[in-house]
Parts: sequence; C-alpha cells; structure tokens
Amino acid sequence: MYVIVWQFVAKRGCEAEFEEAYGPRGRWARFFGAGDGYVGTELWRGSASWMTVDRWRSEGDYQRFRRERIDDYDALDREMERLTDRETQVGTFTAV
Repeated sequence: MYVIVWQFVAKRGCEAEFEEAYGPRGRWARFFGAGDGYVGTELWRGSASWMTVDRWRSEGDYQRFRRERIDDYDALDREMERLTDRETQVGTFTAV
C-alpha cells in the first residue's frame, strides 16, 4: 500500500464544498478512480484543517497514473484552488 497525505486549510465559507470535493466520493476520488491501482481516499477534519489520505496499491501505480493524466491532474488542481487557502503535502508512505 502506498499513501499520499495532504493537509489543507479550506477558505472560509467554502468548507462544505471543500469536503464534498475532497471527500471519498468527491471530484478527486472520482478522478483517481480511473487509475489502475487506486484504492480510495479518506478525508479527516481537524479543528482548523483537513487531511486527505489517497491510497494506491503501489507507488508505481500512482506514478503511472500521474504521468498518463498530468494535464488533467493539473487542471483539476487549478480548479480546486478556489476552495483552499493552503495546501501542503505532508508526505508519501509505503506500508511495511
């Protein structure tokens, strides 16, 4: 299992739309769902920020999907920027 963890601060007033877009059935999850090896997305809400955990079968599956769909990935990322004040990649992790 390979996971990518991101931390977000949603724009004030956009919290519900952010949760819908970044949640397990949201825009990102549906986009990733086209990728071989995509397992799912979790959205965790804290007191002032959110964390996403995107799960892939392997790092190779994720990297291959990203390479093949980089233009679509970048376009969706730009579109979703309107919902966030800050986005930080916490890290990538592989199960041991």
